[in-house]
Amino acid sequence: MTTQDDQRARQRFDRSLSLRALVPNAITAAALCSGLTGIRFAIAGDFEKAVQAVILAGVLDGIDGRAARLLKAQSKFGAELDSLADSISFGVAPALIVYLWCLREVPSFGWIAALAYAICCVLRLARFNSRLDSLDQPHKQAGFLTGVPAPVGAGLAFLPIYLWLASGGEPDIANPVAVGIWMLLVAFLLISNVPTLSWSRVRPPNHLRIGLLALIGILMAALLTEPWLTLAAITLGYLAIIPYGMLRYRKVRLRGPTMASAEATPSRESMI
Repeated sequence: MTTQDDQRARQRFDRSLSLRALVPNAITAAALCSGLTGIRFAIAGDFEKAVQAVILAGVLDGIDGRAARLLKAQSKFGAELDSLADSISFGVAPALIVYLWCLREVPSFGWIAALAYAICCVLRLARFNSRLDSLDQPHKQAGFLTGVPAPVGAGLAFLPIYLWLASGGEPDIANPVAVGIWMLLVAFLLISNVPTLSWSRVRPPNHLRIGLLALIGILMAALLTEPWLTLAAITLGYLAIIPYGMLRYRKVRLRGPTMASAEATPSRESMI
């Protein structure tokens, strides 16, 4: 016989799968399928499409959480599905794509580097889920992220492929030892305690906002004309602002816990 607790749990689960909640969950499922399709392209040797599929998964991952908030359809089911999809799209898929691209030339070291990246991505997601309701999160309270988010980690892991595609397949760029070391570095950034900037911290002053709009337009044009070189430049730019984020976090913490808590807190989707 069904207990009262079981009935309440079933009702909560049914609400999480309501028609309104299906929209963001369907977008998450589409992101998962896109990440897995990237692996399929890599197996076929089409690394350009493989990277594009993971980038598409990142775009969809940025949409699903916002769709859930817009429809007021946030649910524990959706949050868990999002984390599981991210672990595959931004953890397993990039690791296998980079391994099939050049790391398999040094099977032992290359596989260890790919495994390290995938495991660290999953560990990051698990750490985030375990701290979801914890109040003791100084980075989050100050409006910063802890380490590099999973989608950004995938973008960083693809930096050698961006450069390789931009150069027309220059063999020197596909150095398996250098790429393996790079994957280990990205894996460290994923699970590190380094404070990184979140979107909530990006608040350009009023006099720069028109210029920022123009810069975004130029960036879009560059992505359409020279996509791989532009993606490499964006990736290097992100790496360059990590020290700035660390310095900014230190200044925020020096203001005291009250001021830090008053800063904007990033959303769940932007933190993983």
